[in-house]
Amino acid sequence: MYRRKYMRADALATKYFFHPLRRLIPPSQGRVPILMYHSISDVERSARHPYYETATSPEVFAQHMQFLAQNNYRPLRLAEAVRYMADPGQETARPVVITFDDGYRDFYTHAFPILAEHGFTATVFLPTASIGNTTRRLHQIECLTWGEVEELHKAGIDFGSHTVTHPQLKLLDATMVESEILCSKETIDERLGGAVRSFAYPYAFPEIDQPFRGLLRDVLNHAGYENGVCTIIGTAGPRSERFFLERLPMNTYDDPALFRAKLEGAYDWLHPLQYATKLINTRSTA
Repeated sequence: MYRRKYMRADALATKYFFHPLRRLIPPSQGRVPILMYHSISDVERSARHPYYETATSPEVFAQHMQFLAQNNYRPLRLAEAVRYMADPGQETARPVVITFDDGYRDFYTHAFPILAEHGFTATVFLPTASIGNTTRRLHQIECLTWGEVEELHKAGIDFGSHTVTHPQLKLLDATMVESEILCSKETIDERLGGAVRSFAYPYAFPEIDQPFRGLLRDVLNHAGYENGVCTIIGTAGPRSERFFLERLPMNTYDDPALFRAKLEGAYDWLHPLQYATKLINTRSTA
């Protein structure tokens, strides 16, 4: 069931202004919506406005996946999406990438059965300190065990790094940033017997901090990552930086109209506001 507790300015503007406007413009070549999910459960994780909610109910998630299937979307792995952005002529179906942050166990119990029903793949980003041989927790939510990760990996689910301890990397020194990024990759590589290619930046991405972006880019490249995602709102495309690909936040309040609008690029208008807010906050604390 979709929640209607609040009037959402972002949802109203997206559905009734930006989506109709966007549909008048020919779709851009090489664009790929990358969906960002977290917990798939009925428990709402945020006491704030629905914009900040990170949980998606299993019922709503199932409806999202059904929409993708019925409208001929083809879920790609991140590496495939990056190649498609560089050469959009190679793909005819509608591309989409499905991602999950934080490695919550409800991916195993709720999300994966729905994905498997449609033959969809996805990428799950693991904060490795929260993944153990027995169940551990992050933000008071149960996380996957290594046994479950290995089972899912064999079933075709990709795994990427979400650091070791899920810190705000911007607040760490360069040595700790490197440790969080390198050690998480090494741990997943060892457990799954293969190279981890993808990284997801935890928390709000400091996109206006160019020196930090440069540091992060260098560390990711040196560690052997091939691509990465962050929390910049928008649709990824040929102009996106491969280590900091934009994503579309998903939650239990995304009704069919809003979900479709996001897929079709009508939610991208929020990025300039997001960027301006970060810029104002940075200047106010300088």
